[in-house]
Amino acid sequence: MHLLAPDPNAHLGTLLSFHQVWGYLVITGNGLAGLWALVANYREKLRTRALWWFTFFVEAAIFVQIGSGLGLVEGEHARPLAFHPFYGFFAVVVVGFLFAYRRQLFARRYLLYGYGGLFLMGIGIRALITAHA
Repeated sequence: MHLLAPDPNAHLGTLLSFHQVWGYLVITGNGLAGLWALVANYREKLRTRALWWFTFFVEAAIFVQIGSGLGLVEGEHARPLAFHPFYGFFAVVVVGFLFAYRRQLFARRYLLYGYGGLFLMGIGIRALITAHA
């Protein structure tokens, strides 16, 4: 075998590593977005377009996380533990809930997305705990 030849099994841990690192991004990002929105509820200077772009990014990151998890299960035949997949899909339901109620709760949108972001962070933490159980 040539020393510079690529290892055919090198990809096996890559998706798992991505899923783990991206999970921390989802947890931290949604927590920060939630805190930002809660503080913005009381401080108008923080009510910027950047808040909504950041919130959109970290909520969309949940869908990337789900996709990488599905890739692990289907592509690499990983067997997730107990409720780990449940928390991922539950996070998608929560994002849908936040999106669906944004107009009805427009006057309280900063509280909605503030508490919603913190709740999504909690779901992510719970998913992380169940992954290591």
